[in-house]
Amino acid sequence: MSPSSLAGTPKSADSPATVISAQPVVLSAPDRGQDLQVRVSAPATGDNLPIIVFSHGFGSSMNGYAPLADYWAAHGFVVLQPTHLDSRTLGLPADDPRTPRIWRIRIEDLTRVLDGLDVMEAAVPGLAGRIDRGRIAVAGHSWGAQTASTLLGARVLDSDGLPGEDLSDSRVKAGVLLALTGLGDDLTPFAAEHFPFMKPSFDTVTPPALIVAGGNDQSHLSTRGPDWFTDPYTHSPANKSLLTLFGAEHSLGGIPGYEVAETTDENPARVTLIQHLTFAFLCSALYPDDTSWKAAVTALEEDPNPLGSLRSK
Repeated sequence: MSPSSLAGTPKSADSPATVISAQPVVLSAPDRGQDLQVRVSAPATGDNLPIIVFSHGFGSSMNGYAPLADYWAAHGFVVLQPTHLDSRTLGLPADDPRTPRIWRIRIEDLTRVLDGLDVMEAAVPGLAGRIDRGRIAVAGHSWGAQTASTLLGARVLDSDGLPGEDLSDSRVKAGVLLALTGLGDDLTPFAAEHFPFMKPSFDTVTPPALIVAGGNDQSHLSTRGPDWFTDPYTHSPANKSLLTLFGAEHSLGGIPGYEVAETTDENPARVTLIQHLTFAFLCSALYPDDTSWKAAVTALEEDPNPLGSLRSK
């Protein structure tokens, strides 16, 4: 599969662009308790570069998920990776008064990144004037996928089952949601007690999104099986696609990084498929005339030994 090019920038799968990266880029956040640190990665050449804001999973940081961030940047995206307060690199104690609000602070982190594009553009040598602010996507893994989904329109249900505050952001045009948890009706007693924010409604997730689920992803937070991770697709409106990876567990073959401890199902081929399909999806979602996604779907359907299956609506 060869992803197509965007706006004249070289993004061939066979000849990825050189990536330049800056970190930490610091965004002032006086109401957060500490400033927000972000990694900014971008191709060294090309103009009108689209943006991906990526939210990491629990405990990770701006330095995680290199298999995805590096690939996207090498193929034409500016990738912005904030470090959330739950990162192991920050060592926030469990009794920190911010802990109950970390889920909400995570969402504010992503909005702060979008508000701080001028700062981040200036921080990377040669990047000034090369960003396309009209083509922005969000992506995330696990808790990060939940965080990203709110900018696409997902809402947390209150104790009466009513949707809470709308935290969507009109600047965000598409999303990639990797191992996003499902509805809150099936939480274990522990999860229901400690994570009241895990009660989403996907009814108002209107932008196009690709949801990626592992066929063997069994969560200790849910009383259901791996199908729990397909809820975001099942219960959201149109313009969604679901990639189910056969045999994949929560790390989906290793997207947090190659040979990292949390990966229980190391499979570079799965990671490669995710790289190609997420890129192709975002190309077509952000550029209406792009045919990358159609070609990627056809290639997967014609693969005699597919690593996963696709559904779309």
